[in-house]
Order: sequence, then C-alpha cells, then structure tokens
Amino acid sequence: MTREKLRLYLDLIRWDRPAGWLLLLWPTLGALWVAAEGFPGWHLLIVFTLGTILMRSAGCCVNDVADREFDRHVKRTAGRPVTAGKLTAKEALVFAAVLAFAAFLLVLTTNAETIEWSVVALAIAIAYPYAKRFVSMPQAVLGVAFSFGIPMAFAAVQSRVPLLAWVLLLGNLFWVLAYDTEYAMVDRDDDLKIGIRTSAITLGSADVGAVMFCYAAYLAIWCAALQGRIAGWAIALGASAAAAQAAWHFTLIRDRTREGCFKAFRLNHWVGFSMFASIVAGYLFAAAST
Repeated sequence: MTREKLRLYLDLIRWDRPAGWLLLLWPTLGALWVAAEGFPGWHLLIVFTLGTILMRSAGCCVNDVADREFDRHVKRTAGRPVTAGKLTAKEALVFAAVLAFAAFLLVLTTNAETIEWSVVALAIAIAYPYAKRFVSMPQAVLGVAFSFGIPMAFAAVQSRVPLLAWVLLLGNLFWVLAYDTEYAMVDRDDDLKIGIRTSAITLGSADVGAVMFCYAAYLAIWCAALQGRIAGWAIALGASAAAAQAAWHFTLIRDRTREGCFKAFRLNHWVGFSMFASIVAGYLFAAAST
C-alpha cells in the first residue's frame, strides 16, 4: 500500500478526528464501570476501547459509501475519499469488513451474551446510514447505534443485560440526539436542497430548545440511574460540569451559525467524559472508604 493510499484510508475513518469515537467510548466505559461496580479489569477495558474505535471506523466507511451521492452536494463532505472518487465503494466496504471482523475477534474473547448482542449492534450500525431516507429523525437511530456499547458492557461483565443498562441507554440516546442535531444544524441548508431528512430540519425553529431539552434529559436520567450506586457528590460534580458545558453550547448554537454548531458538536465528547470521570471517581472513593 502506498503512502497516499494509506492517507486516504486514514481520512476515510476520520483518524485525525478522534472526537467521533470518543463520543461512543465514554458512555461505554461508564457502563463497564457501573456493571463491574468499579474497575472492570484490563481485558474488558482493552476490548471495549479498541472495539469502539474499530466499529466507529467501520461505520464511517459504510456511511460514506451510502451517502456518496448526497455528500457531493454538501460543502463539508464533498472532499471525502469515496465521494471525491479517490477510493472506490468496493475498497471502502472491504476495509469496513476488515475493521468489523477485527472488532468481532475482540468480542469473541468475552462471552456468549456479548457476542449475541454484538450482532444486533452491527445490524443497527449498518441500518443507520439509510435511515435518513425514510425516518424524519434519523438521529434517533444513530442514538441507538451509538449507545449499544452500554448493554454490551453489562453483558460482558454480568452475562446479562439488566433494566439499568436500558435506562442508561435511554439517557444516552438523548445525549446523541442533542449533539447530532447540532451536527445536522451545520448542514441544514445543503440537506434541504438535496432532500435528506434530519432532526434539524424536522424540528425547524424548535431545534435549539430541543437540543437543550435532550441535554437535560440525558443528565437527569443518568443521575437518577446512578443514585445510590456511587457517591452523591461525584454524581453532582460530573453532572454540574456536563451541564455547564451544555449551557456553553447553547451560546454556540443559538444563532445557528455553521461554525458555532460544528464547534458545539466537536467538543461534546467532554460532556461524556465529565460523566465518565464522575463514575470512576465515585467508585474510587467507595473503594478507598472500605
């Protein structure tokens, strides 16, 4: 493989933009800690970290192939390797298959329950790129896909998926709706021209209010779910840090500028990190107190 070809593949999976896989990583690792009631062990930490990066990368490949005709008409995406004709659809899909297979090999080191749920996760991830053709708010489909590391984490630790996992998934779904609506607001003018359905278009002038509601719902659900499991001060600290960032994001998106909306989206991983850090701190405090 030439250096130029390698650069195109790295560009295809957004290697220089880690914010995308961090958005998936923090809630997944948070779920691992909650499921294990503390540090889940190096094996699961490595499996879920590498698996998250690999599957997000595979998802980028599939998404770019599915959207290549649309992306030609969107300023932000016109230069993507498949859209620009620098990589063929076949090359992108073969690369996606290799990445997904590598992720599956990692899952095979866990247990039967996690393997079964990984098949469901893969099906949802493949379905998402096509949802915008049929669903008025495809961000909800993405929300499920981006949150599926949560039940998989519980399956890997507990060999089951309790109600708590689905509650955390629901909360995380609201967070994905918040940041991916900000993302959709960046491309709204282009998407209207080419007929793509997004939450930003569906919500119209209610978009900013809906984003803030989703942030609030996410934090309220996760705080309620974590209550009694980790120290209250840790929950409050993490939620306060996340809420402060959400309030800052409001100032970035309220005028609906491309730059402001994209900046808010790009920095959203810090919201998830705040909640993850509070979970880790809470369990560390509990361990030190015993």
